[in-house]
Amino acid sequence: MHAAALLIELGAIIVGLGIVGRLAGRLGISPVPLYLLAGLAFGAGGVVPLNAPEEFLEAASQIGVVMLLLLLGLEYSAGDLLGNLRRQAPVGVLDLVLNGLPGAAVGLLLGYGPVGALALFGITAVSSSGIVAKVLADTGRLGNRETPSVLGILVLEDLGMAVYLPVLTAVLAASGVWQATGSVVIALACLAVALLVALRWGSYVSRFVSAGTAEVTLLRVLGLALLVAGVAEALHVSAAVGAFLLGISLSSDLEEEARRSLEPLRDLFAAVFFVSFGLTTNPTSLPPVLLPALALVVLGVLTKLVTGWVAARRAGIAVPGRIRAGAALIPRGEFSIVIAGLATAAGLDPQLAALAAAYVLSMAVIGPVLARYADPFGRWWVRRQRERAVAVTVR
Repeated sequence: MHAAALLIELGAIIVGLGIVGRLAGRLGISPVPLYLLAGLAFGAGGVVPLNAPEEFLEAASQIGVVMLLLLLGLEYSAGDLLGNLRRQAPVGVLDLVLNGLPGAAVGLLLGYGPVGALALFGITAVSSSGIVAKVLADTGRLGNRETPSVLGILVLEDLGMAVYLPVLTAVLAASGVWQATGSVVIALACLAVALLVALRWGSYVSRFVSAGTAEVTLLRVLGLALLVAGVAEALHVSAAVGAFLLGISLSSDLEEEARRSLEPLRDLFAAVFFVSFGLTTNPTSLPPVLLPALALVVLGVLTKLVTGWVAARRAGIAVPGRIRAGAALIPRGEFSIVIAGLATAAGLDPQLAALAAAYVLSMAVIGPVLARYADPFGRWWVRRQRERAVAVTVR
């Protein structure tokens, strides 16, 4: 009977995810906020609390994080990352500082301490690559002149997260200053070695994984990703970063085949991850954090608009393209939830998870909406500037 109940609960969850994903498609938005809302509705304190199988959800959530970061890593090569770092490092630094500092400041003001402030720095700093990519595709802007600037920012954020996540994981796991320092040094050393392997011997990794058949390639890539993620976690480098670096290591020859095989698994386990995060967040904990979440949302919209404007201007893009670039970068999503999950699992203030949930929900909905209205606003802005110029000339 226990097995029957388990299968029924799992089936209900997965069918529910499919319905939610379909609804998101009809509304033209990312399914991430709806997955989070579903978790809030059926978790403790929700509308209809669900006795979900915790062991399965916990394991599936961890696999979801690994899959998200593995597929993201497949988008880039180590050379791409280092090349983007050299070309657009100033804008990348501006982006992370401008968007991360408000979160860190709010964390300190709310009494989360330095570690909580460090976590909120990452939660507010990084755009959602998945949502941004979907917005660009849905609005037909993948071929726009400002899009390379947007993608360059995303690459730099990913590279920044490859350094930030192992540092955060090491700090969360450490019990003292010296232990934290040692863990950070080990984490960064592992990161450097992983990048070196990706640059020098990535072809050997791809050769080992490639097997000629989709089934065997799938098994090898997934198995290797879980092994690397587990070793990375044991070294306090973060399973997410381990999977990301493995994705970078796989050559472009294998990229398309691996993505085609792994995308359905990523979509399934990532959906479970977002729902699981919502299930662990009690909706009754949201009202106390709505005010700071609203403040972070306003600041987050403005700072991403500034980032996109500066990046597009450096590329010689006109004002409408600068506005579109900034609006495209607004959504937050998978990285923010991953960071919040790491922080709450380490025993930080539970309200931090509630704040992250409220923030990501808001930004994941507001971002795509503002991106759709960026063109009309850009045209209005240009028209207004021309009218002002004409008025000044007449005077």
